[in-house]
Amino acid sequence: MAISEFNDEQRRELINMQQLFDAWRPADQEFRHSYKGRMKWKKISGQEYLYRVQDRVEKSLGPRSPETENIKADYTEARTRLKRRVTTLKGKIEQRAVVNRALRLGQMPTIAARILRKLDHVGLLGTQLIVVGTHSLFAYGTKAGIVFGADLIATHDIDLMYDARRRLSLAAAPEVSESGVLGLLRSVDATFSSRPGHFRAINDEGYYVDLIRPAAKDEVNNTVSGLADNDIVPVAIFGLEWLMNAPRFESMVIAADGLPVWVSCIDPRVYALYKYWLATKAETREPIKKRRDKSQAMAVARVARNYLNLSFEAKSLTALPIDMVSAAKKLA
Repeated sequence: MAISEFNDEQRRELINMQQLFDAWRPADQEFRHSYKGRMKWKKISGQEYLYRVQDRVEKSLGPRSPETENIKADYTEARTRLKRRVTTLKGKIEQRAVVNRALRLGQMPTIAARILRKLDHVGLLGTQLIVVGTHSLFAYGTKAGIVFGADLIATHDIDLMYDARRRLSLAAAPEVSESGVLGLLRSVDATFSSRPGHFRAINDEGYYVDLIRPAAKDEVNNTVSGLADNDIVPVAIFGLEWLMNAPRFESMVIAADGLPVWVSCIDPRVYALYKYWLATKAETREPIKKRRDKSQAMAVARVARNYLNLSFEAKSLTALPIDMVSAAKKLA
């Protein structure tokens, strides 16, 4: 249950990095969403037309005129300005990475951070996929300004929960349409592999990525659509609907490479209650995991109350089972 607070120098650097990240991430998202591609003039039958070119798709914006010339000029100016902002902020962030490593701010494994950055880049993180499991502690700790003991955060795998309620196909993101989640993992580390239709991918270093989802009421007839061929398939787990209905928690985290990564996970109170339930109620849970579950539950509950000022009496927790919420008194 060891918990240590950041010192003044670490807090100061973390605040600086948070400010840079908060400026860079939305600018980067806007650039990739609104200014991806280019505009060009194209002559057809002796007449010039303005075309927007994006992902090898060309769309006509009309014949050349003062209006379309202004459209192109405004687009080019805005795109240039935003690209310069993104590049400048990214450079500042990369410069601070050395300081972050020196101050030991980075704890999340680099491979996990690279995966989450990729998922955030394509728009899946926080929408259709959220982080569950031990990696959530990095988000809680950063937001609270504390560091959990190594025994609580040591892990060689990351669990990603698939939210089927969003009705947003995994194939909706262009970069996912052909290769799927497994393809995204391979773009991060080419050694990731998986058996066809399996829920787990593993790389040559033995790092696992598990894709899970809440079991449906009619699991026998339930199918997960929108997956690419030979992609990893989320495995159904009963009880996860509690986590899916939980409030979300988001935070910037510094990884071991010194660079920031955005994390979307479940509320720390729900994490603590769920882990306590696993430790005390789940009959199929292995004893060795139960002991760690309880330690994590107690530590996260302490951080939620004492550092994040979150109440276990909040109405946002009423969707959880009564026996799980009642456990909050034992986590005091």
